[in-house]
Amino acid sequence: MPIQQHTLKIRPDHLSRQAVIYVRQSTLLQVRENIGSTTRQYDLVKRAHELGWEQAGIEVIDQDQGQSGSSTIGRDGFQLLVAEVGLGHVGAVLSLEVSRLARSCSDWYRLLEICALTDTLVIDEEGVYDPGLYNDRLLLGFKGTMSEAELHWLHQRLQGGKLTKAEQGKLRFRLPSGLIYDPVGHVVLDPDEAVQGAIRLVFTLFEQHQSALAVVSYFAKHQLRFPTRHWGGVRSGELEWVPLCHGRVLDVLHSPLYAGAYVYGRTHTRRHALPGEEPRIKGRTRRVKQEEWPIVLLDRHPGYITWDQFRCNQQQLADNQNTTAAAHRGAVRDGPSLLQGIVLCGSCGRRMSVRYQREGSVLIYECSQAHTQLAVKVCQTMRGDRIDQVVGKALLEAMEPAQLEVALSALAHLEGRAKQLDQQAKRQIERAQYDADLARRRYHAVDPENRLVARSLERDWNEKLVEVDRLEREYQTQPVPDALRLSAEQREQIRALAQDLPTLWGAPTTTNAQRKQLVRWLIKDVTLAKRGDLVVIDIRWQTEARTSLSIPRLKKSWELRQTRPEVIASIQKWAPTYSDASMASLLNEAGYSAGGGGMFTAKKVQSLRYDYQIEAGCPQGPAACPTGQRGDGRYSARTAATLLHVNISTIAKWCETGRLEYVQTAPHGPRWITLTPERIAELRKPTQQHWKPRQTGKPQQNVVE
Repeated sequence: MPIQQHTLKIRPDHLSRQAVIYVRQSTLLQVRENIGSTTRQYDLVKRAHELGWEQAGIEVIDQDQGQSGSSTIGRDGFQLLVAEVGLGHVGAVLSLEVSRLARSCSDWYRLLEICALTDTLVIDEEGVYDPGLYNDRLLLGFKGTMSEAELHWLHQRLQGGKLTKAEQGKLRFRLPSGLIYDPVGHVVLDPDEAVQGAIRLVFTLFEQHQSALAVVSYFAKHQLRFPTRHWGGVRSGELEWVPLCHGRVLDVLHSPLYAGAYVYGRTHTRRHALPGEEPRIKGRTRRVKQEEWPIVLLDRHPGYITWDQFRCNQQQLADNQNTTAAAHRGAVRDGPSLLQGIVLCGSCGRRMSVRYQREGSVLIYECSQAHTQLAVKVCQTMRGDRIDQVVGKALLEAMEPAQLEVALSALAHLEGRAKQLDQQAKRQIERAQYDADLARRRYHAVDPENRLVARSLERDWNEKLVEVDRLEREYQTQPVPDALRLSAEQREQIRALAQDLPTLWGAPTTTNAQRKQLVRWLIKDVTLAKRGDLVVIDIRWQTEARTSLSIPRLKKSWELRQTRPEVIASIQKWAPTYSDASMASLLNEAGYSAGGGGMFTAKKVQSLRYDYQIEAGCPQGPAACPTGQRGDGRYSARTAATLLHVNISTIAKWCETGRLEYVQTAPHGPRWITLTPERIAELRKPTQQHWKPRQTGKPQQNVVE
């Protein structure tokens, strides 16, 4: 379209304001290589001058070079442009094409809305547009939509080509330590034997200990290093030995590349906006579940383990998670609990936790998940030491047929691990010696007159020699692994000891973690349930076979102090005719003990009668016996005096002189007299004496009726 037609929309009001030229390239590579596009965008200054703007009224915004137009985040130039347009300082916005301004419809339409409000023109190579006019705005909107769609189509084509290449196993990506690309582009094992030995040692230790943290502890204890190769930069491909950390072990165990598999789509990145004064977009990467991996090609290259071993490692890592889910058992720990992580509640089915009391001397299995999550009562709690003993005994009985095979395989495994450790230490010394020789050759190759370089190379050579000396001294001073110094006689002793597996199981050299690991190899889970006075132990073996055992349930403290039912029944039987003291003697003779322990006494029997509301036929005090005669036939002193026609003092005198037989539970307490009909007839007086009141002035007389 000729410039004369463009100028019909350009009014003096537009020319009185600035003409802003927006320059942008999407990547720094385009800025460096696509010079022609950048030149064309800067040439828009001439275009603005031809349309009527003075040179002083033309401004170029090029701060967004190397920034993508898919978002306004990080595009300071575009944000400045929008601000100037909103303030009414801009008469026209010039861009080579719409895609230079924005490749997002939301950003593009927002700019058009502001341009329409402030009467700002939009100019590209094809024409001049007034966003205030519907037809121009419709055309600009269509261009913005096509610009965004173009970016989407470009992304789809790139992703499609990337996916097609990945389906063929030809898409290259960063390889972990221990794997490299050969000159042809195939994945092969690292030719460095020290690197291979370190990778294999990680898998061997994890297979033995079933814990990533145990692998880290082993490397730290033996001062072993782990290899890593730099990716990109000036040190690309350079090998470096660093201390092994927990995250690196997890990366090794989670990588299917070590199993010889080519996998694409293990991670997924999702963008999200971070709030703040300067909001920005950040990608959050998460792992994709193994069953959701889009491309998995097995046996594509050499590996350190098999695919089945890789899957077993993933299952073990999932079990090691310390969660309350029933599917996760947690890692094996050093506590005394034999069934840690594999105990299920027989009431609700949840996984039971382990709790220790009295500084670890008392083991408790407790189902407290419902209490923690729902604030309800604890499902069940029980002592764990006796349960561990029963399960351990069942485990040893199940292993009796294979004791010898277990011993031989354990001994072979121990020897293999010791040799592997020794070889790894030798490889480290060999690597350090190679570095020292390389430093020596560099030092001898330099011009001796060039002291600046020679001193630096000499210092590097000395450092390498010190490292070699340190490794050699550590290798000579470290203790030789037990498996490497066992004699033939000692090996036979180990085989003989394996025949007595219970002794080996309880040996001080066998750790709690080793016992737990052996339990997990054979037992899948153990379900505990209370059934009356019994604790039912249901063992589910790895073969899905089940063994049901039971032990007496430990009584609570108040139950241990509770009086036995047969004691209460005896007291109810004897109470009408026996005193508390007599019943205490009878109970002691029968072999019963009081609830809190010890012998029965009259006071304890009396307390039981009060607690169980048992009436005493032979009370201690006369007031408790209105008839004056107890259930055992004994009479109170007053009743005896009435029967014998004497006064109470006479009864007391006869008791003291032994004329009457009586019982007295406490000193100066009431007496209960034993009187038979014959004894009553013998001691009864013929008449009863009455004492009359003393009369004034007359001597008192004893009247006998």
